[in-house]
Amino acid sequence: MGSDLLALAASLVEIPSVSWHEAAITDHLEARLRAVAGLEVTRVGDNLVARTQLGRPHRVVLAGHTDTVPADGNEAAVVEGDRLRGLGAADMKGGLAVMVDLAETVTEPAVDVTYVFYAREEVAAEHSGLAEVWSARPDLLAGDVALLGEPTLAAVEAGCQGTMRLRIVLHGERAHTARPWMGRNAIHRLGGLLTALAGYEERRPVLQGCRYREALQAVAVEGGVAGNVVPDRVVLEVNHRFAPDRTPQHALAHVREVIAPWLEEGDELTVVDQAPPAAPALDHPLLGALIERNGLPVRAKLGWTDVAFFAARGVPAANFGPGDAAIAHTRDEYVERADLERVHGALADLLRRGA
Repeated sequence: MGSDLLALAASLVEIPSVSWHEAAITDHLEARLRAVAGLEVTRVGDNLVARTQLGRPHRVVLAGHTDTVPADGNEAAVVEGDRLRGLGAADMKGGLAVMVDLAETVTEPAVDVTYVFYAREEVAAEHSGLAEVWSARPDLLAGDVALLGEPTLAAVEAGCQGTMRLRIVLHGERAHTARPWMGRNAIHRLGGLLTALAGYEERRPVLQGCRYREALQAVAVEGGVAGNVVPDRVVLEVNHRFAPDRTPQHALAHVREVIAPWLEEGDELTVVDQAPPAAPALDHPLLGALIERNGLPVRAKLGWTDVAFFAARGVPAANFGPGDAAIAHTRDEYVERADLERVHGALADLLRRGA
């Protein structure tokens, strides 16, 4: 370890990098990494890839996003003993600090290493910096295994869930509210469907020892014409999180089955967006070595991350980083020194010793 990781993370928090405004932090990282002998550094837009070219038999990809959500009065880095507070401290300037220090200090790794610092993770996937790099230079993202520095409290969170957002439109017939029997209230039709969603019994499959927990939630509703009109149309948005043992096609079929009793001819069901899950891949020897040699806890990733981006392109991946995802995006977001050092130590061991 070459730096005080807490101080390094604080210096990164002090560089504003809200989504779509990552140029300054990318400039800073580029200057540091171009000064490291033996690193090939490539910039694609506001994304940065630094990699060794040592001819090792395996390549490990360490990836982290540089953007944050908008500030909430927490722009400044505040160090309180062994805790750093500030925007992006957990998600994920702490993880970036670990990556930077590894790039600067582990200069003769047993594996080739690719460090990926990418923009626009906190916005829609279509804007992802990873996708921008892939479009321009897919070779830059090649590897045998990828580790995403998402906050996991220094545990390995295996794979990730898939996610799907659906738009359901129920129809009725307009009438005057003084004579509602002459129409049909579309909003009232939501009653049974919402009751079914509230009582949804989710699957909890166990894959490679990791228990995933699916979910199906109503997330938005829109309807109504006027204060004296029986509404003839209502729109409900639903989010489904599904385990890696299901494809998006299987997940959609499941949602259709759940809501079918409340749909009628003429009603509409549309997939607004979706992202595939990623399998745990804990049987990969590099991930196994990381876990076993460092005694790391392992659990399922309940949520979607860019682990799925790499898995979809044939690179087994997992989440492993400092900080607590439960407090990410909150005003009091923080990261602890012990977390930073634990993640750094485990990754340094992997890079120096390989599988």
